[in-house]
Amino acid sequence: MADPSSYRPKPGQIPDSPGVYRFRDEHRRVIYVGKAKSLRQRLASYFQDLANLHPRTRTMVTTAASVEWTVVSTEVEALQLEYSWIKEFDPRFNVKYRDDKSYPYLAVTLNEEFPRVQVMRGAKRKGVRYFGPYGQAWAIRETVDLMLRVFPVRTCSAGVFRNHVQKGRPCLLGYIGKCSAPCVGRVTPQEHRELAEEFCDFMAGRTGTYIRRLEKQMMAAAEEMEYEKAGRLRDDIEALRRALEKNAVVLADATDADLIAVAQDELEAAVQIFHVRGGRVRGQRGWVTDKVENVDTAGLVEHALQQLYGEESGDAVPKEVLVPALPEDTDAVTQWLSGRRGSAVSLRVPQRGDKKALMETVERNALQALGLHKTRRASDLTTRSRALEEIAEALGLDSAPLRVECFDISHLQGEDVVASMVVFEDGLARKSEYRRFQIKGFEGQDDVRSMHEVITRRFKRYLAEKDRTGEWIGGDDPGHEAKDEDGRPKKFAYPPQLVVVDGGQPQVAAAKRALDELGIDDVAVCGLAKRLEEVWLPHEDDPVVLPRSSEGLYLLQRVRDTAHDFAIRYQRSKRSKRIRTSPLDAVPGLGDTRKQALIKHFGSVKRLRQATIEQICEVPGMGRKTAESVVVALARTAPSAPAVNTATGEIIEENDGGSTA
Repeated sequence: MADPSSYRPKPGQIPDSPGVYRFRDEHRRVIYVGKAKSLRQRLASYFQDLANLHPRTRTMVTTAASVEWTVVSTEVEALQLEYSWIKEFDPRFNVKYRDDKSYPYLAVTLNEEFPRVQVMRGAKRKGVRYFGPYGQAWAIRETVDLMLRVFPVRTCSAGVFRNHVQKGRPCLLGYIGKCSAPCVGRVTPQEHRELAEEFCDFMAGRTGTYIRRLEKQMMAAAEEMEYEKAGRLRDDIEALRRALEKNAVVLADATDADLIAVAQDELEAAVQIFHVRGGRVRGQRGWVTDKVENVDTAGLVEHALQQLYGEESGDAVPKEVLVPALPEDTDAVTQWLSGRRGSAVSLRVPQRGDKKALMETVERNALQALGLHKTRRASDLTTRSRALEEIAEALGLDSAPLRVECFDISHLQGEDVVASMVVFEDGLARKSEYRRFQIKGFEGQDDVRSMHEVITRRFKRYLAEKDRTGEWIGGDDPGHEAKDEDGRPKKFAYPPQLVVVDGGQPQVAAAKRALDELGIDDVAVCGLAKRLEEVWLPHEDDPVVLPRSSEGLYLLQRVRDTAHDFAIRYQRSKRSKRIRTSPLDAVPGLGDTRKQALIKHFGSVKRLRQATIEQICEVPGMGRKTAESVVVALARTAPSAPAVNTATGEIIEENDGGSTA
């Protein structure tokens, strides 16, 4: 590990101008590439107190042994040079989206004498027009099969084409009208190229012209009583419309745009791109990347733009690119995109309307892609086994923790404080054993005390059941051994090998103290701090830092996130229930019918609270005893001060049967 001060350049050596810099390790390998408007200011930010640096940045500067830079004249040049160097050196600390070359494209080989329509994968070739990418190759073939009726372009390979040239007769597609048969001279090379270009225009979104032209030809044929020709044209129009139906209109203004969305957590990010041409989604692709550098959403978007358009030009770069966040240097990125396209490109964040709605759809796809990626990792048996072994090794456990329980605390400004317990067995969630807790020992917000209370209650229940039966079995009925569908004990009967808490040192200490007070010494405890994904152990001043690629860390993170989501859902449900409650609920014997009658008569709980017993008795069905109970109940729940909506600052009026929001 190198000391950054050993290779820090002197302040006067670094120019105050735009440029691109490279960090190299002791073996002269490039480990990080970055760009800056001011090289002097940016590089100075790396050579400060290591304690102030982000952990990933700290690892990078201590791995490096030297830094060098190249001055450029503009920020656009810096952007282009950064992309070129990242591609050339493949630095380990730069965000790199995993290769998407397996996505199939619909390609038209305009660089050949007789252009061919085919499915292509891999690196793009010069002179080939691409459409897509598509999710599945069969989707391309379905579309092509429909369109060959109207645009009978060659689809055969070079070998098949030469074979039929020698035979002097076309293939089956030539006989059934789905190929213009250039192999036997039915069309000239120029006529076939025009067909291929029309095919490309239709796929690029210019669809209305061809359909209207075919409709005119169909009407003309019908007027001339050429009914067979009119029928063929009718079928051609229907085929084109079916091809269009496969890509529903999503933007009514026939926009050409790419929409980019990002979903991320502390360790990984997923990017989804929708390619919209002529208002229709023509293709979709996605990447998942490890976040090996300290980068936010804007930085991820910039990296995605570089990878997406770094080797593209012309119409492959759309007029409009919609993103969830603008890059730090928006003007430079926009100029770079415009240069790749050859005309102006708009880079912006959609704010309203159809484009905003479509962006939300792309974001949902990104979230699903990230979740699916994590689920695939977690569902693999070998991966789960390795994850459990890594956790055991990192925490110093005697064996892999086959049962892991995770606890999290949730509240809203100290109200409705709740906790969750989720259970993972053999690395998989066991939802039937999830539990929820209400914090009862005290009022207010104190996550540490809440964690102590929850751990105490959970393991007291376990000890009680163990003492009662002498075995690990449970059930609310002392005389009944409750079993689940697998014949295993329910409730809190089984102890975990590992308790994970959502938090750092304070929460871990509280959990450990609760176990010590109960005399339990065979359950390990750790905490996972969300900000830096550090694993904390009891009585340790320094955290355990698992490698970012560790399967054990992925599993701990998934357990923690599951507990967090489960706690939030419970807290929100309690808050909603509390908001819907009415002071009249506390009146014994007062049913829904008479509650509604009271509110209808007085208009609100506030006015009912101001009414006398005699006035309440005037309501049909209300006796004096019930009226007295209503007055007492409302007096107990009278607010000491008006309720205020903390989001808007408005005073909340009680305008219905107890609702306060």
